[in-house]
Amino acid sequence: MTGRAPDATPHESVWGLRRVARFPGLRALTWSGNLLYASRDYDLICAMITPGQVVSNELSWRSVARFHPAWWRHISACSRLSSRLFRDGFHALAVLDSSTLVAAVPGAIITLSANEKQFRITHRITRGTRPLHITAVPGGPVLWGEYFDNVARDEVHIYASTDAGANWNVAYTFSRGEIRHVHNIVHDPWRNCLWILTGDYGDECRILRASCDLSQIDVVLQGNQQARAVALFPADDGVYFSSDTPLEANFIFHLDRRGTLSKLSPINGSSIFGCRAANGVFFSTMVEPSAINTDREVHIYGSCDGNSWNSLLSWRKDRWPMHLFQYGNAFLPDGNNTTEFLAISTIAVEADDLVTSFYSISSGK
Repeated sequence: MTGRAPDATPHESVWGLRRVARFPGLRALTWSGNLLYASRDYDLICAMITPGQVVSNELSWRSVARFHPAWWRHISACSRLSSRLFRDGFHALAVLDSSTLVAAVPGAIITLSANEKQFRITHRITRGTRPLHITAVPGGPVLWGEYFDNVARDEVHIYASTDAGANWNVAYTFSRGEIRHVHNIVHDPWRNCLWILTGDYGDECRILRASCDLSQIDVVLQGNQQARAVALFPADDGVYFSSDTPLEANFIFHLDRRGTLSKLSPINGSSIFGCRAANGVFFSTMVEPSAINTDREVHIYGSCDGNSWNSLLSWRKDRWPMHLFQYGNAFLPDGNNTTEFLAISTIAVEADDLVTSFYSISSGK
């Protein structure tokens, strides 16, 4: 399967995704308006999409900067399978108001100031390998939460920088036994607040609303697997999120501004990426070991109104063991996308392993 509409669930929809470009070896990281940042191993590149532009395989990418990892990662990153095995490359990127870039690579948080061409390490990660996301608050701090196995349930930190990623300090600490780790921190521009997502079991599963300086943190949802989430994005009418559990069936939810929670749609597996593009909202699912979620396909779910959801694309998990060579997944880039295109980076799937594809979003029957 190569990003096709699923044969098993034909449907009529005022919706359409058509692949218009395919870039092997690229991972889409973050949108900044009509500028998409992506990586090829440890090289950061970007492409600008102007209004009315027809995107194709001839899309022009320009070099932004490079990070120089440990010598052996230059070798592991050269092979598709070894790159997957050692989790090489960029894993998260935030664009700051100052045009500074802050990224996560294995073992480090790295920063690129304006007009520089080489990332520098500004924080070495000692627990786990990297955070799942980095969040920049406009005019405020840059934040990320610790993500590590944490079998002993030690305290877990949220780090913040108030000097554009040059220095990092612990801004908040979850006490020992409170949570396992932080999944995501999302800035909500409508409320100028943060949404903090944690996991993984019982009361460790939390969706929290916090002030941008973390001086106030309130529990919104807690205590069940449907509050175990990684993907969340705000909208004017509330927030959309998807559950990330191998222990139960998974769903897409909407939490409105009055605090009313609505279950919108079932999905075929755990979900850790979501985004907005054009007039649509999208979530991806992944293939991971689960007695409940047994589907061996990665799916893209989308909605043009936030209420009616369909599986729009799917890929089958490849043959390589997922514990070593990663779960089948579809990465949806962070940031604010002002184009009419959806960028998707797939990994550990047949035909499109380590490929970034662009899809045009259009109305149809």
